[in-house]
Amino acid sequence: MFGTDRRVVVLALARMADAVANSFLIIVLPLYIASGELALPGFEGASVLGIPITLELLIGVALSLFGFLNSFAQPFTGRLSDRTGRRKVYILFGLVVLAVTSVAYALVESYEALLVVRALQGLGGAFVIPTTIALVNDLARSDAERGGNFGVFNTFRLIGFGFGPVVAGLVIQAGPYTLPFGGVLSGFDAAFGIAVAGALVSFVLVTVLITEPPMSAAEAGGNLSIAVLGDDGHLLDPVFVLGVGTFFMATSIALFATLQDPINARLDQGPTWFGVQFSAVVIANVALQVPIGRAADRIGRKPFLVWGLALLVPAVLTQGLVTSSSAMLVARLVHGVSVAMVFAPSLAVAGDLALEGESGTTLSVLTMAFGFGTAIGPLASGVLFGYGFVVPFALGAVLALAALALVATQVEETLEGAVSPIPSLRRNG
Repeated sequence: MFGTDRRVVVLALARMADAVANSFLIIVLPLYIASGELALPGFEGASVLGIPITLELLIGVALSLFGFLNSFAQPFTGRLSDRTGRRKVYILFGLVVLAVTSVAYALVESYEALLVVRALQGLGGAFVIPTTIALVNDLARSDAERGGNFGVFNTFRLIGFGFGPVVAGLVIQAGPYTLPFGGVLSGFDAAFGIAVAGALVSFVLVTVLITEPPMSAAEAGGNLSIAVLGDDGHLLDPVFVLGVGTFFMATSIALFATLQDPINARLDQGPTWFGVQFSAVVIANVALQVPIGRAADRIGRKPFLVWGLALLVPAVLTQGLVTSSSAMLVARLVHGVSVAMVFAPSLAVAGDLALEGESGTTLSVLTMAFGFGTAIGPLASGVLFGYGFVVPFALGAVLALAALALVATQVEETLEGAVSPIPSLRRNG
């Protein structure tokens, strides 16, 4: 595809299938928890540290748990992948865990058991995400195609992530299903089955079509600390800053998921409209990832980072102010454009700065940050919603503004020969 290594395209297709499975759960789990099919802990009128325990908060905890455990484990799995010189085996192991846990959702009977399954799923994802990103980086033949590789990879991954919620809403609404051999399959069980299928398709693609490029195990030490302080006159390390910016960006994306019921009530709409709005961020990314990735390889990385974060501020705030379904859809599309301008260029900068043989460790800073953002976002919106509908989105806008200030002042251009005359901070010579 457009001169991209065939293995990058296959990895992208595999992550697309897996992303369908994961994005299904973003829509399915809130509805499942609120459906009455699970035994919920007694929470009516209860509070923790003065925070009232609401159904939205319980949903936020369930959605966030995946991101927390996933993110905590990613530096370890990324470093393990670098030190052993292996990527594929860890990707396959993680996909097996994701498939098994997707089956388990249909078997649990209580909220507490669902949390256990969600936690195991997060650990499985930690083996897939940083190792897949590192393998895409390894397959770049030069810095001048790294942004394009990440653009292609993110495009397919986001197709799965974007269209999964739309299909999930339709699958649940169309249930229950009468099986050919007798019996009835609920809409929730059908959705969990599709999540399992997505993980298995991804497993087959990676097993059959992916061969790893030759690489030796990195002589990486056991220190998993992240460099915070910068050099060359900068206060902060650029990879750390990009991690913070990625965290803030991911938080702004994840604010939306927990508020499905309040948003639907405010806009007088159903779950299908919500699925379309949720997916709009991803659809815009699908359309723009490849051209932006290619342009970042030619023009430079930093212009896209700065203008993308500048656009993110009003895009997030507007979602807390609109009062119609169509206006929310427009706001979400603009949100997606801003994310597209930041996502692939950020990964390309981290790949440019990674030392030889340590791409898994370096890129795990960004993937970990994204995971933390997707974990914090649902919790933050679940807590802040009690103070007013606009409050969670106002927080997202403030975080986006902070990310803009940090990236504009602390991250320099890394692409040699970029059209924009921005100094280079290359570390890998």
